[in-house]
Amino acid sequence: MSERVFNFNAGPAALPLSVLEKAQKDFLNYQGEGLSVMEMSHRSKTFDSIIKDAERLMKEVMGIPDGYKVLFFQGGATLQFAAIPLNLLPDGASADYVNTGAWSKKAIAEAQKLGKTVNVIASSEDKNFSYIPADFSVNPDAAYLHITSNNTIAGTQFQTYPDSGSVPLICDMSSDINSRKIDVSQFDLIYAGAQKNMGPSGVTIVIIKEELLEKSPDNIPTMTSYKIIGGKDSLYNTPPTFGIYMIKLVLEWIQEAGGVEAIEKINRQKADLLYSAIDKSNFYRGTVAKDSRSIMNVTFRLPDEELEKKFVAEGLEAGMIGLKGHRSVGGIRASIYNAVPLAAVEHLVAFMEKFEKANG
Repeated sequence: MSERVFNFNAGPAALPLSVLEKAQKDFLNYQGEGLSVMEMSHRSKTFDSIIKDAERLMKEVMGIPDGYKVLFFQGGATLQFAAIPLNLLPDGASADYVNTGAWSKKAIAEAQKLGKTVNVIASSEDKNFSYIPADFSVNPDAAYLHITSNNTIAGTQFQTYPDSGSVPLICDMSSDINSRKIDVSQFDLIYAGAQKNMGPSGVTIVIIKEELLEKSPDNIPTMTSYKIIGGKDSLYNTPPTFGIYMIKLVLEWIQEAGGVEAIEKINRQKADLLYSAIDKSNFYRGTVAKDSRSIMNVTFRLPDEELEKKFVAEGLEAGMIGLKGHRSVGGIRASIYNAVPLAAVEHLVAFMEKFEKANG
């Protein structure tokens, strides 16, 4: 096998090497059962143990208190853009949304498609989503407040979460779940596509207060109903079995690494190293307000687009993949999720210094 590259892809993203090796070891014959997890029945005792372990580990790793349920959905976070208003936004009520970029806009648009009343109470679109709005008031009668914790395209991140008072707080944490310690009790619903920090694409984690399950109307599509999926412990139909197994392995890896606190320490070290390289340079330019910088997705520009193309191409030759910025904004983006090792960021910073000397 050729040498593995340093993976800075925004998603699907890097997985811990030890997790991949564990999955490889068990791939053909899981725990002596003579078949792969990909082949076994989702109704089997073995898979029932896997999905229960994944839920238990999620609660342990995140410190999820009693009164919450962990669900595993298909359809990506994008399905949740519709599921949330279908379940939790009754006709005649309204919900508050904070617009911090492409994924917030998609969530807003999906709710509006359903004919729901959405109030955008804050937005950073005036400055091309380069900051996180801080000064806004939540409508006390809102059905919920929806925010996007981390913005992969723009490279911004909530440093602290808003106090929504008695209004339920809902958060899309697709790109920074388990990257830093949070107080889960502050949220009524957290959802996250697995393919950044938790596993492969194809699984979406929903952490929801159990009292919200009963709010699901009976006339919404079955596969969007929190009450139905929750009532069947994510086994209403065939779930993404292998993806859930991989999430279990990633959660075990987080625990073995010392938990989220230890992961956060390394993540901040990686981010500080990369942002320092940008800030001390007259060649590289960060695109985000310093008080809104993401520790997961670092975005920056070079003096012109031709140099950016050259940077990406030579970066690939130097063993780094995924450095091209999102097509909607251009530039450079290094996604430094949990499984991206410190060595990868050190390699990138050394490359940046060499590239600047050659082209600055």
